[in-house]
Amino acid sequence: MNDSLVSLEGVEKVFKTRAGPFTALRGVDLQIQDREFVAIVGPSGSGKSTLINMMTGIDRPTSGEVHVAGERLTGLSENKVAKWRGRNVGVVFQFFQLMPTLTVLENVMLPMQYCGTYKGQRRERAMEMLKLVEVPETADKYPSQISGGQQQRSAIARALINDPDLIVGDEPTGNLDTISAGLVFELFEELVRQGKTIVMVTHDRELAGRIPRVEEVRDGRLVGAGEVDARLASKH
Repeated sequence: MNDSLVSLEGVEKVFKTRAGPFTALRGVDLQIQDREFVAIVGPSGSGKSTLINMMTGIDRPTSGEVHVAGERLTGLSENKVAKWRGRNVGVVFQFFQLMPTLTVLENVMLPMQYCGTYKGQRRERAMEMLKLVEVPETADKYPSQISGGQQQRSAIARALINDPDLIVGDEPTGNLDTISAGLVFELFEELVRQGKTIVMVTHDRELAGRIPRVEEVRDGRLVGAGEVDARLASKH
């Protein structure tokens, strides 16, 4: 293993379907360093979500090795992966995934319950994160009472609550209007400046063009960076 924060080596993923085996990833090699901001792009069904699910331990490879934040994920049980993910990875989803029956503050505090954080510290820490993402006024409201942009910022606060090494965004701006998407993207840029590593799946070529490194997935394989850069340049 090298010293990359994220290291995928020869990763293949085959799903069993009624129509027969489907190969979602084909021999993927990918290294991501600490404090990088990386975009994952590609057409629907190309393997983008499967790729980031490997980084979070949500999916396991059929073959190959996955190391993230110093841990060999392919060697851990499901229970240990879940505990590891709670401490080391923050995930931001397209549709926010906030619990509708909990207040925003309670949603942000939720991951700390699984990491043994002292109960008296949870509220203070959650408020710090809501202030960081500039929506402290949403703390006592329910998700249905705030805008999509505020919900996504709250979801980012939840992803940051355990100070993870890696933040993974699965189309985090895909369900937002242009202005809200821009604000969320600027927040990601600021988090990278503060030392976070972010891997973001996006269909938005304009946003991808603003990210320092772009990796494209096609038919389960990574396309060369030079080819991706040329495609993005042709869009401007």
